[in-house]
Amino acid sequence: MTVLLVAETQGSALAPATAKALTAALQIGGGVHVLVAGAGVGPAAEAAAKLSGVDKVLVADDALYGHQLAEPLAALIVGLAGAYDAILAPSTSSSKNVLPRVAALLDVAQLSDIIKVIAPDTFERPIYAGNAIQTVRSKDAKKVITVRTAAFAATGEGGAASIEAIGAGSDPALSSFKSEALAKSERPELTAAKTIVSGGRGLASAENFKDYIEPVANRLGAAIGASRAAVDAGYAPNDLQVGQTGKVVAPDLYVAVGISGAIQHLAGMKDSKVIVAINKDEEAPIFQVADFGLVADLFPALKELDAELAKAGR
Repeated sequence: MTVLLVAETQGSALAPATAKALTAALQIGGGVHVLVAGAGVGPAAEAAAKLSGVDKVLVADDALYGHQLAEPLAALIVGLAGAYDAILAPSTSSSKNVLPRVAALLDVAQLSDIIKVIAPDTFERPIYAGNAIQTVRSKDAKKVITVRTAAFAATGEGGAASIEAIGAGSDPALSSFKSEALAKSERPELTAAKTIVSGGRGLASAENFKDYIEPVANRLGAAIGASRAAVDAGYAPNDLQVGQTGKVVAPDLYVAVGISGAIQHLAGMKDSKVIVAINKDEEAPIFQVADFGLVADLFPALKELDAELAKAGR
């Protein structure tokens, strides 16, 4: 059995999600080949070749894949699919756009957001906002799978895979790139951050988000997240939303401030290693998953926390 792992890239670099999806690919068994497609992705291919367990890296370095348009990338993957029993990708915005097209073109059912590999054809995935775990067995000859990377540790380096350049596939010409607007931030990217400070409806305003959440996040070198309630109220931008309809994160430390803990939010952060909750409502559901909980008014609590972090030299 041979697995094709579609790498996630960030410009010319290999995204951390790839190493986590590789862990799932290795658990399926057999050889693993990694496909790196993009423009100027030589450094990403070299990084993929160093990952332990990778047998070969296929590089499609072409302007056609420079903006990760779903149609040409899906066509490339389908053209390679004949040699593979399973096609995996980390469950990111890009792969959620590409892999359903691959599954449709191959006429198979996609297995989405797997969190555990039980056997080469059997997997676990969360349903109902993570409140139930479904065991799925696929009888399809080819498996098309997205991996919830929060559930898998990253595979380390130690490999020396061969790198093979492949030509670009055909362009279906169903879409074209127009422009993109990328948010710039000095903070860690939310889904890759080791520490996250998230605010909820309890912050009461965008100004309070800036005055209370940002100083603590700055002290901790943390990314900033938000609940859907905070985003819907305009306290924080959409790209900071954590939860079922936002981003799924699994940092070493997740600080939830003024977040009640609705199941939709918990679905996006409950795999965090340590969860700290600050909320004045002692009955808030967030305390059921928190490792440490503080029942307090968040405003003086955050000011005190900021002061203590300053004393500690953070």
